[in-house]
Amino acid sequence: MDDVPAAAAPGTRREPRGLRRFLRRMASSDAELEAAELQETSGREGATPITACGERTRHCVAGTLRTVTLRPRGGAPALEAELYDGTDVISLVWLGRRRIAGIDPGRRLRAEGLVSVQDGRKVMFNPRYELRGGS
Repeated sequence: MDDVPAAAAPGTRREPRGLRRFLRRMASSDAELEAAELQETSGREGATPITACGERTRHCVAGTLRTVTLRPRGGAPALEAELYDGTDVISLVWLGRRRIAGIDPGRRLRAEGLVSVQDGRKVMFNPRYELRGGS
């Protein structure tokens, strides 16, 4: 009963915070839970939410790699990865690379670079990156 405040109005009953959190988690989908967890983790890492990243500005973003694809650009190889942080996605593109050790789907990553927009999608070319905990 320690979680129930003494100042509750007569006739009303407040649920303990832990119970509310448990019920919210039970009613949420896996995708909603993943998004909330990624947002919380990214915030602790000092990253900007992808949804708040403006065009032509440098940002640090963090999240989980959803896909990693080899897509040639202008005849040269380019490794493209989609990073999701719970708010939005950004494409990370390393020009001239076919593979980078550790850049795999499901891997947590922190990246820093200049954000641009191509075809309505946020893109970061040749970002500096730091691999985080395992996949």
